[in-house]
Amino acid sequence: MIEINNLLVKRNERIVLGVEHLSISRGETLAVVGPNGAGKSTLLLILAQLLKPASGEIRFDGKSLREWNELEYRRKISFVFQSPLLLDMTVEENVALGLTFRGAPKEQAKAEAAKWMKRLGVESLSARQASQLSGGEAQRVSLARAFVLNPELLLLDEPFAALDPPTRAKLIADLSALLAENHRAAVFVTHNLNEAAKLCHRIAVIVEGRLRQVGTARRIKSKPADETVRQFLSELSSRPPNSLRTRRSRL
Repeated sequence: MIEINNLLVKRNERIVLGVEHLSISRGETLAVVGPNGAGKSTLLLILAQLLKPASGEIRFDGKSLREWNELEYRRKISFVFQSPLLLDMTVEENVALGLTFRGAPKEQAKAEAAKWMKRLGVESLSARQASQLSGGEAQRVSLARAFVLNPELLLLDEPFAALDPPTRAKLIADLSALLAENHRAAVFVTHNLNEAAKLCHRIAVIVEGRLRQVGTARRIKSKPADETVRQFLSELSSRPPNSLRTRRSRL
């Protein structure tokens, strides 16, 4: 579904991401892990066409992104950020927002929003203002807003990092079921290797702006590609469980 070759991304003439080769299959969930500032979110921004690479090629469904109409391509993806970024309106209006922007009939948008609010467990909150939601509730609304657009590719930038462990675990389980059921591709940025192993088919390790290794969690743990990956895994395993950037959710 996605093929990346010889990708180079620069900011202020400094190389921030290099990917020699990466492919993502339809229906696959790929986790992207690495230290802060390694280039993980940059990869998502490139896939969303919110950043342009200095060189290299990305192909989507066999066609270079240069050949895609930008609006047509962006309608095939949805982006879920770490902060929910909900507007000052009701849950139902937030979930239906993308369909409204696309000119969907009001009743269709309402029906699709109801479907995905139910699937994400927030149907009882449909009339509540977004500002009144807990962290877990808000992120569930963000996911419903993403799924309602029926994306072929879902981009998730540490969407659960700010949630407490029980809330995060339940959301991961629900998201995993939805991705498997709908057979859509997803790229999931996380700092949590165990979380990645539960949710994703493969893991991509980015360190110091370079894609170093791609494989299953077991393969990466047992056979790191180089000393840089080995050192990253060692530092990750030595962190205490509460060292991740979390805050309590009221869910």
